[in-house]
Amino acid sequence: MPKNIQSAKSAGFCYGVKKAVDTAKQLKIDNPNKKIYILGALIHNTLVTKELEELGIFTVDKLPAESENSICIIRSHGETPERIDEIKKAGFEVVDLTCPDVKKVQQKAVNLAKEDYFVVIIGKENHPEVIAIKANAQAHSPNVIVVNSVDEVCANREKLKAHKKIGVVIQTTQTISHVQEIISALVPLAKELKVENTICPSTSNRQKETLELAKNSDLVIVVGSKGSANTTHLAQICEPISKTIHIETAEELGEYTDLIKKSNNISVTAGASTPQNLIEKVINNLNKGE
Repeated sequence: MPKNIQSAKSAGFCYGVKKAVDTAKQLKIDNPNKKIYILGALIHNTLVTKELEELGIFTVDKLPAESENSICIIRSHGETPERIDEIKKAGFEVVDLTCPDVKKVQQKAVNLAKEDYFVVIIGKENHPEVIAIKANAQAHSPNVIVVNSVDEVCANREKLKAHKKIGVVIQTTQTISHVQEIISALVPLAKELKVENTICPSTSNRQKETLELAKNSDLVIVVGSKGSANTTHLAQICEPISKTIHIETAEELGEYTDLIKKSNNISVTAGASTPQNLIEKVINNLNKGE
C-alpha cells in the first residue's frame, strides 16, 4: 500500500526568521571586506549556522577584542540592553535582527513594568529570548520574574499576592494549553491581572495545524533543531495523539525504518527555524522509502 505523506503548510521559516537569515546574507554581500559576527546563534538550527559560516558570517559566544571594520549582528531572539551598549562601546557596528514579534514582547514587558505591574514572563528562564525580555523589563522595575510551571507560580505566591497588580507576557513560542495552566494559577493571586498574549501568530497557527495533522496520522515527523523551543513544542503537542519522532536531519530517518514501514499516514511538520530544503529532503526520502 502506498504511503499517504502530508506536510504542514506552515512548516519551516517564519517571516521573522526568513528576514533575519536573508538580511545576514545580504549584509555580507554588501560588506565583503568587513568581518561579520553573530553573538549567539542567529536562529536555532545548526545547518543554517554552518551555511552562514561558509559565507563568512561567524557565530561566536564572545566577540573578539578587535572591532575595527567589524559588524555584530544581534540574533533573532534579541539581546539585553546592557549587552548591546557594551558591543557599541567596543566599537562594533551593530545590526539588530531581533524578530519583530520578540521586539513587541520586550516593549509590552517594559510598558507593564512602567505601569507598576509585577511582571511575570511565562517561558524558559535560560532561553535567550526570555533573558532579553527580562532584562528589558528590569531596566524599569525590580519586580520581574520568569515562570514555566504552576509550581514556580506557587513558589512566588506571597510576593505576587502582596503586589496585587500582575502583568503577564509570554515567550513567543509557548503553547496555549501550557500558558492557560499558569494563568489559572495566577488569577487567585491578583487583584488586577493584565495578560498580553504575545505568542507569535505563526507559532500559534503552526501548533493548530500540527495538532490537526496528528489527529489523522499514524506517525508525525517533526523536523528541526532539538535546541529550538518552538520545534520541541510541536513534538510535545503531537506525542499524546500520535506516534511522534523529532529529527534534526533527513539521515536520522534511518533510525526509525521499522516504525516508518508500519505507518501508512505520515505527517511532516517543522519548526520556524527549519530550512525548506531540509523539509523537502525528509519528504523525498520518505517517498523513496529510504
